[in-house]
Amino acid sequence: MTQWERLQQLDTVYSQRAFDLYNGDEFPMDVRHYLAHWIEGQDWERASRDSSQAAFLFQVLLENLDNQFSRFAHERESFLLQRNFRRYKQNFQKYQEEPYTLATIINWFLVKEKGILNDAELAQQVQMLQVQPAAMELESQRQVENRLKDLKTKVEVMEHSVRCLEEQQDEFDFKYQTHLMDFCTEEEKKKQLEGLQKMLNTLDNCRRNFLSDISAMLDAADVLRSAIIDEELVEWKRRQQKSCIGAPENTSLEHLEKWFTQIIECMFQLQMFLQKLDELVGKMTYENDPIPVRKPPLKSRLETLLTQLIKSSFVVENQPSMPQGRGLLLLRTNVQFSVKVRLLYKVPELNHVMKVSVSVNNATSQLKGFRKFNVLGTLSKALNMAESMNGGMVADFRHLSLKDQKVGGGGKGINDLSLSVTEELHRITFQTQFDYQGLSVPLEISSLPVVVISNSSQQQSAWASVLWFNMLCPDPENVKFFESSPAATWPQFGEMLNWQFLSCGKRGLDNDQLETLAIKLFGKQQSYENCTISWTKFSKENLPDTNFTLWVWLDGILNLVKLYLSDLWSDGSIMGFVSKGKERLLLKKKQNGTFLLRFSESIKDGGITFSWVQYANDGSSSVQTVKPFTSTDLKQIALPDILCNFRIMEAENIPVNPLCYLYPNTPKDQAFGKYYSEKTEEENPYLKYLKTKLVFVTNEPSFLF
Repeated sequence: MTQWERLQQLDTVYSQRAFDLYNGDEFPMDVRHYLAHWIEGQDWERASRDSSQAAFLFQVLLENLDNQFSRFAHERESFLLQRNFRRYKQNFQKYQEEPYTLATIINWFLVKEKGILNDAELAQQVQMLQVQPAAMELESQRQVENRLKDLKTKVEVMEHSVRCLEEQQDEFDFKYQTHLMDFCTEEEKKKQLEGLQKMLNTLDNCRRNFLSDISAMLDAADVLRSAIIDEELVEWKRRQQKSCIGAPENTSLEHLEKWFTQIIECMFQLQMFLQKLDELVGKMTYENDPIPVRKPPLKSRLETLLTQLIKSSFVVENQPSMPQGRGLLLLRTNVQFSVKVRLLYKVPELNHVMKVSVSVNNATSQLKGFRKFNVLGTLSKALNMAESMNGGMVADFRHLSLKDQKVGGGGKGINDLSLSVTEELHRITFQTQFDYQGLSVPLEISSLPVVVISNSSQQQSAWASVLWFNMLCPDPENVKFFESSPAATWPQFGEMLNWQFLSCGKRGLDNDQLETLAIKLFGKQQSYENCTISWTKFSKENLPDTNFTLWVWLDGILNLVKLYLSDLWSDGSIMGFVSKGKERLLLKKKQNGTFLLRFSESIKDGGITFSWVQYANDGSSSVQTVKPFTSTDLKQIALPDILCNFRIMEAENIPVNPLCYLYPNTPKDQAFGKYYSEKTEEENPYLKYLKTKLVFVTNEPSFLF
């Protein structure tokens, strides 16, 4: 399958990117489509550097355009395409003198296509992680599905049973009334009474069995309720909590919505059956009738069950987030944020009926010194089925903001818990009223705790609080969490860091990188399973011999990866975390000019450096390291271009690039060539200028770590 064919099979969001790529006239989509096999079979990257190869491919391209033009001439429906291909050939003639320019353009488009395919493949891999839960989870879902199917079947059988019960009662009533009006002998009346008694005994037995069936169904529904609410919903909420800090978790509500809808509908049908019993008793009752005695507790059980289900079906689907924010659950005063709630019981009759109001949870208002906020924006919205992809009952609040009440008493050191403002946890609360089928239930749900800041300088420490809470605390109501925050085990901490790099750079941390970090934190050990790191050590205490904390250092690296190194990080070119000793051990075993990329340990806002091995005339080796590059450097020159053009001054002031092979043995240009700016010409690849380049030159490499 060609690259072009693979592009056409992508999901809409990625196929649209491909469509947008060919929105201009530099390289027509029609040409790309009809000549796909030939285009992808040529080495356009080489042609962009080799004039003779470019001239050859240019002539073959024109011939292929002529051939395609001739094919269209025999197809009556292809008149417009025939005309277009004539125009395309005329437009390409302008590259007659510089065919390598056209080769550069075509190569640029092919590289961009490959980037779209890579992004789509990564998204698919993440989706596979999400839609392929563990075997236990799949088994639990199958059990829920089977129990729901069994419950629905029993409801259908009971629907038939209640009709039979009504028919039996009508038949008995008819015969009883006939008996009262019939003038016959005593013997005949006695036989009639015996027959009526048998019918009444049968009817009584049916009523008792019917009530027992309802009781059994409520038992089965209660088991289902526990499985859905106490297990599946709890698991979903924990997955959502972890996804808020970067975990590739499945947070789809599809299964839960289907389950809640099915079980609640079954319960409402049971409610109708109980109401039908009231009608039957109203028409006829008798001594020791079981319905008046046994129905009330069944009704109470049913209402309790329905209430629990409906209350639990009200959830926060999308947690609070700012459009341009650092991440979920981090809000800034006077800046708009969005949040979405959903009722997992899909009922068209309530579309646009249930009004949801929003407020700030007052649970923290009793804590002295905690800030108080007003919510501004549209504070009430109706649950409606038009705001979700699958027609669910959704209220999407998109333009809310928080305003500080300015009542005084906030800030570090003066509240009850002596917490900083970035350790205060607040919750956004939603309320609505469910009125349906005679059942009235007030509903309330709150978001996960949010951290509210007032200026961007607090963002870094606030995000640390969001990470720490959601890594360790499954209880969203624990707004006093930071009063005595527990320590994180190394497996928990390492997993959280892995998610951060996965989110920023599309690749997590491998075992070697995690071990390097563990050694940095705990020293060399046989196992790190029982090692712990405290909240203070993570976010408040400076690392040894530095003026910044562990989190500030890691966050600086994450920002560097996100802004300037995401491609290199995702393709594995950056070793990242490696100790000074191990770096030398690795490089001294390699050929001259082998280098690796690692993050600096001495730069607060994130730095990356490279080290390489070089051999002297006597065969001795040494490892050289340059001063780390920061965001200031990488903003001016991309790291691949630095690696391409880096020079050291050797004897007689001759600049030489000492970097030859990316560890372990990949030629530098093979590893980074696709990222060199002079190859991609990303901004405007078809315009040619007199080229200049910025080059890093050093007289003597430094050993900064």
